[in-house]
Amino acid sequence: MSYQDHNRGHEWDRCGGGLSRPRWRWWVVGLAGMTGLALTVVGGVATPAVNAGGRVLTSVEEQPGESAGDRPGGGHRDDGESTRGKATREQSPREDKGQGNAAEGRSSGGDEGKGVQGKGKGVVEGMGEARGRKGGKRQGTPVACDVDRLIAAISAGNARGGAVLDLAKGCTYLLTADLGGAGLPVITAPITLNGGKHTTLKRAAGVDQFRILTVDTGGELTLNHLTVTGGQTIENGGAIFVNAGGALTLDHTKIVRNISAQGGGGIRNAGTVTIKHSRIERNIANENGGGILSTGVLRMHSSAVDGNVATNGGGISSTGTVTAARSEITGNRATSVVGGGLLVTGGTASVTDSRVVRNSSNTEGGGVVAITSQITLHRVVIADNAARSGGGGLIVGASSAVVRKGVIKGNTANTDGGGVFNAGELSLFDTHVHSNRAGRGAGIYNNALGALILYDSTIKKNIAVAEGGGIFNEAAGTVDLNTATGTIVIKNRPDNCVNVAGCPG
Repeated sequence: MSYQDHNRGHEWDRCGGGLSRPRWRWWVVGLAGMTGLALTVVGGVATPAVNAGGRVLTSVEEQPGESAGDRPGGGHRDDGESTRGKATREQSPREDKGQGNAAEGRSSGGDEGKGVQGKGKGVVEGMGEARGRKGGKRQGTPVACDVDRLIAAISAGNARGGAVLDLAKGCTYLLTADLGGAGLPVITAPITLNGGKHTTLKRAAGVDQFRILTVDTGGELTLNHLTVTGGQTIENGGAIFVNAGGALTLDHTKIVRNISAQGGGGIRNAGTVTIKHSRIERNIANENGGGILSTGVLRMHSSAVDGNVATNGGGISSTGTVTAARSEITGNRATSVVGGGLLVTGGTASVTDSRVVRNSSNTEGGGVVAITSQITLHRVVIADNAARSGGGGLIVGASSAVVRKGVIKGNTANTDGGGVFNAGELSLFDTHVHSNRAGRGAGIYNNALGALILYDSTIKKNIAVAEGGGIFNEAAGTVDLNTATGTIVIKNRPDNCVNVAGCPG
C-alpha cells in the first residue's frame, strides 16, 4: 500500500453529516416593533473566518497573536528529515501547562455565593508531564523521533488489531505527506499514542492541506499528553475527524491552531469523543464549530474550549449529545449568525460546574444557544458574553431549558435579552441574573413563544436602554415569578418588569 495515496475514500460526510451544508433555516418569531430577535441558522454559509480587523484567515500561521517563536515546534532546528516528514527534538522553553482561564481564584459567579467557585485552581486542571494512562510509567512500544517510524508503527498496530505507542518526549513529528486526507494512517483499531513533555504532531507549513488524524468506523484512538496542531483541510475536521462508529479520547492533550474550510476547526465528530484535562483552542472553521463540530456523542471533563472561531457555534456546535463537567467555554466567536460559545441544535446538552465566559456573536447568542433542543445547566456561570443583536448570555429557542444554581451576569445585547432571550420553555431554580445590559429585557426577554418559570431566583441590577430592566415579557408570553419561593426582582433600571404579573414595577 502506498502512503502517498490521495484517495478521499475516508471523507464520509463532506457535507458535515447534515450540519455543515444543510438546506434548512430556523426562525424564532421576532418582535413587532422597533427591535426584535430573529434567529436564522444557516449551516451552509461558507463564510471565511476573519480576525478582529476583518482580514480573512487562510492558514494556521496567520492566526492572530502568533509569531514563529510561539508556534508548537517553532524556532527549533529541523533535522532527521524523512520521506514523509521530519521529527525534531524540542529545545524551546517550557510550554503552557494548559491551565484554564479560571486558574486564578474564584469564578465570575463567586460574588453571589451561588456560582461555581474555583477555590484557587479554577474548573480546569493543569496538564502535567506524561506518565502513562494511570499516572505510572509509560508501558507501550517506544517510537523514535522519526515520522516514518511513527507511520509504520500505527500501520502495524492497525494490522494486528491494536497498539499502545510511546512517542518520544520533546519531539515534534512534522508531517509533510497526505495519506488519504490525513498526515498519519487512518485509525481502524484501538490505538493509543502516549506523548510527553513537548511531544507534538504537526503538519508542516507549505505542504498540501490535510488534517492530522482520521478515526474510521471501529477505530478507537486515545491521545495522552500530546499537542496536535497545524492541520488544515478543505473538508471537515481541521485536526481530527471521527467517523460514525469511531471513538476518540483526549487526555491532557491540546488541539490547537487548526483550520477547516467546512466544519470542526479542531475536531469533527460523528462518533464518540471523550475529552479529559485537555484544551481545544484557537481553531478556525469556515462553517460550524470552530473548536468542535459534533453530530455524535461528546463528553468533556475538566477541559477548556477557548479562543475558537466559526460562522456559527464558535466554540462547540452540536446536533448530538453533549455532556460537560468542570469545564470552560471561553473567548470563542461566531462571525456570522448565532452561538459564540455553545450552539445546540436538535440535540441535548447537560453542563455542570462549568463556565461559559467572554464569548461573542456578530449577530445572536453570545454564550449558549439552544434551538429545538433540551439543555440542563447546573451550577454554570454564564458571564461577560456579548451579542451584537439579541441574547447576550443565553438563548432558548423552541427548546426546553433548566438552569439550576446558576449565575448569568455581565452579558450584553444591543437589542433584546442581555442575560437571557427566551422563546421556549425555561425554568430557573436558585439562579442569579444580574448586571446584564440590553435595549429591552436586560435581565430576561421573554417573547411571545416563551414560557418562563422562576423559583427562588434573583433578577437584580440589570440595565435596559428602553424598558424591562429586569424582565420584559411580550403580551402573549407567560412568566411565573413564584415569589412565594423567594424569587425577587429588584434594583433594575429603568424598571423591574414589563407585562409581568406580581412584579413591583
